[in-house]
Amino acid sequence: HGTILNRAPPSIRYPGCENPAPGWAKLAAMHDPSQQTLRVLGVPQELDEGPEVLRERACRQAGIRPQDLVGMRLALRSLDARRSRGILRFVCHVDLVVRTVHHSSALQKALRSGRVREAPVDQALEMPPTRRGGPPRQAVVVGSGPAGLFAALTLARNGAGVTLIDRGASLEQRHKRLVPFHRGGELDPDTNLLFGEGGAGTYSDGKLYTRVQDPLEQAILQELVLAGAPPEILYDGRAHIGTDRLHRILPALRQSLLDAGATILWDTKLEGMGFRKGPARRIDRVFTNRGELACDALFLALGHSARDTVEALSEQGLELAAKPFQFGVRIEHPQELINAGRFGEHPLAANLGAASYNLALKGEADVAGAHTFCMCPGGKIVASISEPGLLCTNGMSNSTHSSPFANAAVVTTIEPAAFAPFGRGPLAGLAFQRHFERSFFEAGGSSYRAPAQRVSDFLAGQASREVGRTSYTFGTTPGRIDHLLPAPIRAALARGLQRFDQLLPGFGGNSGILVGVESRSSSPLRMVRDRDTYLATGFENCYPIGEGAGYAGGIMSAAIDGARAAQVRLSQSSIR
Repeated sequence: HGTILNRAPPSIRYPGCENPAPGWAKLAAMHDPSQQTLRVLGVPQELDEGPEVLRERACRQAGIRPQDLVGMRLALRSLDARRSRGILRFVCHVDLVVRTVHHSSALQKALRSGRVREAPVDQALEMPPTRRGGPPRQAVVVGSGPAGLFAALTLARNGAGVTLIDRGASLEQRHKRLVPFHRGGELDPDTNLLFGEGGAGTYSDGKLYTRVQDPLEQAILQELVLAGAPPEILYDGRAHIGTDRLHRILPALRQSLLDAGATILWDTKLEGMGFRKGPARRIDRVFTNRGELACDALFLALGHSARDTVEALSEQGLELAAKPFQFGVRIEHPQELINAGRFGEHPLAANLGAASYNLALKGEADVAGAHTFCMCPGGKIVASISEPGLLCTNGMSNSTHSSPFANAAVVTTIEPAAFAPFGRGPLAGLAFQRHFERSFFEAGGSSYRAPAQRVSDFLAGQASREVGRTSYTFGTTPGRIDHLLPAPIRAALARGLQRFDQLLPGFGGNSGILVGVESRSSSPLRMVRDRDTYLATGFENCYPIGEGAGYAGGIMSAAIDGARAAQVRLSQSSIR
């Protein structure tokens, strides 16, 4: 199961609980064979109830007396807002630490029912010496997004020599270099909203919820808390840091990496790989715009927008494969509409802040499904651009959710067969993206203004005379998004919007505005790697990781993928 985390999370707070009970958030079950941790699933909690009530309810559901507890922590808390049932409350998973000799008949019954189970054992980034093989003398990690950052941190803390490079600038310089773009549309192809310290997520909003269940998840969350993230991310089912907090957390994570002995090189772009002589493809150096770097292990955490780098590596033998990806538009509503649709008139709803949503509709017959992604409550729409003459939108929000707008991507899944008109081979998906990003750029007036259309007009197949105010940085112009999208995508989004309007009244109405295009929610290609060793096909020491490699879909899954790949490499014997 790996090693137990050796740092307890800070005390946790949430509405209705200003003074948590003593020891409430402690990880009491350290590596002690006389104790076991049981996870109680689906414990309800009203909005105004504190942890004492939750503890008693969890104990009752597990058949454990409160006085028999050794420790307790809140493992997960999600909001249940099923308006159709008139529900607005929390649903929690609670970890109870008990002596292993505690085996009441009520507990055995709860275990058999599935309401209680053995809690998963968390792992640490640091590996015990018995699990480490030979750490690389000089690992090069390309990209400082979550995958690259946590790969580098894991390697460095386990004794490897690490150089982290990024084509973009440090956070402080990145912010300065964005000013010409936001003021006059002057794009820097290497330092922008997609490239630079922290990757694309730096100017998103730090959503941490994921469907990935991995023992490394808590270790990564705790690193973020130690760097300044709110303790609530340790258990919140919709954990969100906020762009403003991310800009304070990233320098602390950078310092953690430097403290572990790593070297960081900004404004350093990977241009190619050098190989040791011999039949096997073993990288012994990499070429950058600032010279050569020695390399015993190469971790490629490029993100999903470093198209030029991917194309260059493909020419050097990196095997790629086309894969499905998500494509659509951004949708924006007044935040008040979303709050009303999610919370109704519950008297305690104001304590919950800005409401969010996650909507999905399965495909049927010849129409693909649709879903929302990257929902930003109280946020704004931004232009996530890395190449001139193209347009791509994304969303961001600060921790305060102070904007009067709520936005999200509304996307459908595009299969590789749809790439055929735009090119052949594994890079055809990039040509697909570029085609529509260019079309939307030109439809907006070739000035980074975005074409926009009211949802009601999109569904009716008619032009919008005006779209009103939006949060989009460069402004919008009325455009026929229904004409700009291919018929299959238009049909999938229309069907999804109609269904989402039933779930959230007003979602498909006149106050909703579509702003396009959202083309980089995921990568249209995969860097092929071995499932067990994480090695790129045909290479001895190259590890593709994260979203750009096609193995993650958000901050947490990318960070886990990077850390896990690093641990896999560390567990291998030293490669000579």
